[in-house]
Amino acid sequence: MKYYLSSYKFGNQIEELKQLIPKNNKIGHINNSRDWVGSDPEKANKDQQEEITLLNETGFKAEPLDLKGYFHKTDELNEKLTSLGGIWVSGGNTFVLRMAMKLSGFDKIFEALKNRDDFLYGGYSAGICILSESLKSIEFVDDPNNFPYKGINTPIYGGLGVFNYSFMPHYDSDHFESEAIGKEIQRCIDNKWLFKALRDGDVIIVKK
Repeated sequence: MKYYLSSYKFGNQIEELKQLIPKNNKIGHINNSRDWVGSDPEKANKDQQEEITLLNETGFKAEPLDLKGYFHKTDELNEKLTSLGGIWVSGGNTFVLRMAMKLSGFDKIFEALKNRDDFLYGGYSAGICILSESLKSIEFVDDPNNFPYKGINTPIYGGLGVFNYSFMPHYDSDHFESEAIGKEIQRCIDNKWLFKALRDGDVIIVKK
């Protein structure tokens, strides 16, 4: 799998992103990190459509991929993901995103999906934080006790486990979470937790 990991939105390496477009350029846009209790669904949909438009202008054929439609339908989600060449995972609440991934079975499917050479994982903020082994290091930025879905009422602190370090997006940036991220970074240092800090605009590209 190839990874395009941005601190915020699409970052400053759009030309490099174009080079990562797989032969099958159909990509699913996962917006479930914006499902948190108290969010504005209208704004979430607007933000998703703006990102889908940019993905299409970049060279993808993007479409919404709402994990809620696949809760307890893992086989159907697996079939859908098999038909795609990639996914884009938006920012929001990482813990809410993790719940949606568990209820849909995405986390189990991902174990096989990440071994595909022809698949692209792109995302930002929560969409990259979810890839770490542990989400403990961001619990004071994203509320782990926000439960928008029936069936889960305890936080999930285990991420997808691709990386053994945490991502710290919005570091030293003009972003409302930047100050809280700075405090989380200090907590990582105090606890000797591995992390990578990204300023908005920064992108990490990984080919595994």
